[in-house]
Amino acid sequence: MTETVLEPGPVKRSERALAPDLTRGAMLLFIALANAANFAFAGQPGLDPHPSGLARVVNFVMATFVDSRAYPVFAVMFGYGLVQLARRNADRVLLRRNALLLGFGAVHATLLYFGDFLGAYGIVGIVATLLLVRRGDRFHRAILWLWGFQTVYALVLSVIALAGAHGGTAGITNTPNASLAAPTYLRSMADRLAEWPVHTSTVLPFIVIVWLGIWAARKRVLEDPAAHRTLLRRTAVVSLGISTLGALPYALMCADVLHAAPGTVEAMARMHAITGEYGGPGYVALFGLVALRLAGRTPRALEPVVALGQRSLSGYLLQSLCWVALFSPFALHLGGTWAAAGCAVAVWAVSCLGAKALADRGHRGPAETLLRKFAYR
Repeated sequence: MTETVLEPGPVKRSERALAPDLTRGAMLLFIALANAANFAFAGQPGLDPHPSGLARVVNFVMATFVDSRAYPVFAVMFGYGLVQLARRNADRVLLRRNALLLGFGAVHATLLYFGDFLGAYGIVGIVATLLLVRRGDRFHRAILWLWGFQTVYALVLSVIALAGAHGGTAGITNTPNASLAAPTYLRSMADRLAEWPVHTSTVLPFIVIVWLGIWAARKRVLEDPAAHRTLLRRTAVVSLGISTLGALPYALMCADVLHAAPGTVEAMARMHAITGEYGGPGYVALFGLVALRLAGRTPRALEPVVALGQRSLSGYLLQSLCWVALFSPFALHLGGTWAAAGCAVAVWAVSCLGAKALADRGHRGPAETLLRKFAYR
């Protein structure tokens, strides 16, 4: 990488671009919707298998725009952030920071939620620091070819799935997670210790999405959205188009509009998952265009969202703590579509206000403070 190394340390507030923080803050609502639903139904994807009335609309919206489409946004932003940090710090700092993320993930998974992504980010961050971040532009063009091949694969998979579709009576089912249905907290901890390593191993391939974020950061796409307006528009339209169209068959099944044979439901679920990866660059590009429209200025109404984006690690961990308290059988034991959606929006809104209060006092989030204390020493 050819950029000059700046003053060591974390990215300063004065150097932060609007788009990344706005993206993280807004998309934490989608993370809240997805994870609260997992807790409410004690399984994945966390949708009512027999919806009625407006719950069918909620299922459709969740399957089309949220499920498998929120986490890729943070994978793109994680790769983007790696490059921003690499401009200011030596590799040993990045390696130490990512090792700490792995530790954060282990604690988060043990105490709160098996579906933790922090551990996977830590592992991918270490690999990316050693193999990707410092490479030249010519090397990084490979990720564009890789996404091109993946797009062809997604198209072929969709054709096969649609051509082989058969009618039937099968619908969606939630794959149960023992830790979410455990009768005691200690039992849930024991279950999470078994579930987290398996979950982490299954999501490590998102390094392909992280790499795309690395490529975008090297081009400073979000720091200078005006210079990349055409790229952002095309990425938003194409990526969100693929994500939405690829989700529709499965989303209609989730809404109890379509019914199919079990094999067809599985094929549509696979198509839904692979096309969901395009939600990452799609949503990031969309928020880049929003930031461009705002000309880098943060409207008062969006200040809490941006503040949460600057404290996204704390916001993410706070959500998990709330889900345990609200949905666990040994706690309040809420459940169902409306409890999940309502609690998700409420917790996100409160976390936005809390982040804004911290920002007004010049404080970082508690998790960010702890991470930086050990990462930068």
